[in-house]
Amino acid sequence: MSADERAADRPIPNPATADSAFLRACRGEPVPHTPVWFMRQAGRSLPEYRELRRGTAMLESCMRPDLVTEITLQPVRRHHVDAAIYFSDIVVPIKAIGFDIDIKPGVGPVAPDPIRSLADLDRLPLLEPGHVDYVTEAIGMLTAELGATPLIGFAGAPFTVASYLVEGGPSKNHERTKAMMYGAPDLWAALLDRLADITAAFLKVQIEAGASAVQLFDSWAGALAPEDYRRYVLPASVKVFDAVASYGVPRIHFGVGTGEILGLMSQAGADVVGVDWRVPLDEAARRVGGGKPLQGNLDPAVLFAPREAVETKTREILDAGRAAPGHIFNLGHGVLPDTDPEVLTRLVDFVHTTTRTSAVHAG
Repeated sequence: MSADERAADRPIPNPATADSAFLRACRGEPVPHTPVWFMRQAGRSLPEYRELRRGTAMLESCMRPDLVTEITLQPVRRHHVDAAIYFSDIVVPIKAIGFDIDIKPGVGPVAPDPIRSLADLDRLPLLEPGHVDYVTEAIGMLTAELGATPLIGFAGAPFTVASYLVEGGPSKNHERTKAMMYGAPDLWAALLDRLADITAAFLKVQIEAGASAVQLFDSWAGALAPEDYRRYVLPASVKVFDAVASYGVPRIHFGVGTGEILGLMSQAGADVVGVDWRVPLDEAARRVGGGKPLQGNLDPAVLFAPREAVETKTREILDAGRAAPGHIFNLGHGVLPDTDPEVLTRLVDFVHTTTRTSAVHAG
């Protein structure tokens, strides 16, 4: 069967969500209001989330469709955001294929036996849909509940996932990761290529189950110089985006501290580029090039300031976002744990009210 024939057999993206403000903005089309969602909106800032998760480990909660569904829906009900983000973690597909990794409270992903050699890649078999059948079940439950509200699937990008597998846990300086990248380039390339296949397979499961868009989180890509990103990371990200291109769902690319590589991240194949708070959106539009929609980019810490300050910064971002053909309002990173949920609810309403017209530019 040819690639075109395989693509023709694939499910059409959820038609109920096609005309949503979020997907229209992803396509750079006029919208009734600037759409809003928040990274880490499903989780730790919500008291109902903390109550539901009480006594349940993070990865266990990601593997229970009932918990995933309820946690994903909580911020949609509370904040009236324009899109849901599937509740999961970037190491879920790695755990699902049998690699020894866990999330230690207060620390993050921890791998007791890190990747050190080509032989270690045998511990990273390709992901099959059966490895994550709970994802398919949860997304089926979610899309039935969400109706016309889009669901965003997501995965960790190969570089960011690799950093945990090589370091054995979180790292500020990525010493072992960069040592492998520079000192064992063949091993590094093989590792990222394997992770690209696993990541693409995980995104395909989510799309085929009903996700209306996907986001690739390259959280630590900002630790790289542009030429290093181009040489050692970009090919794997391209492979991921290419693998899901034929599904026709918007592909979002986001990283932290990536101002110097926004153009390269766009070249990886994203339809929408996420921007953290360090670069104004009008400047980000120039760096990204190609007239792509942008997502972002309020500093999460601003939410602790007085209401007037939050609204002032939000207006600035909405104005700057008009430089792009489409704008999805978001934070420049995830919701901080101590954020007052009421502030997020008010922010969604403020963005909607401020930008609402009968038909306006997505920004």
